[in-house]
Amino acid sequence: MSLIIYAVRNFLGVIIAFVDVITRGPKLKRSKHVQEKVEQDLKGLSLYQFFACPFCIKTRRAMHKMNLPIEKRSVSKGSPFREELLTEGGKIQSPCLRIEKADGVEWLYDSSAIIAYLQTRFVR
Repeated sequence: MSLIIYAVRNFLGVIIAFVDVITRGPKLKRSKHVQEKVEQDLKGLSLYQFFACPFCIKTRRAMHKMNLPIEKRSVSKGSPFREELLTEGGKIQSPCLRIEKADGVEWLYDSSAIIAYLQTRFVR
């Protein structure tokens, strides 16, 4: 039974991801200089995510609209990033934004919290 649920969930996730890609709006426009600065600041961020997760899709869609090309790391079974998320972040939950700071690393869970953080930091 759980195999059927897993298959249906993944099938629906792929459909949602496809619809997301074809319906995305335009990206936030910045000057070349400002976008280069933003992309430099993004080097300390990584999004741990599942491709077909609705909350990950929501987060990726917001990142697209804000024109934030953040590194994405899959936490699917067998991925080294899955183990990294568990050992360093404390749990396997996605999406999760890894934020490198001068005084350490912060792990931010929850799509709404991640989007709010990104808006506060990068959209002025």
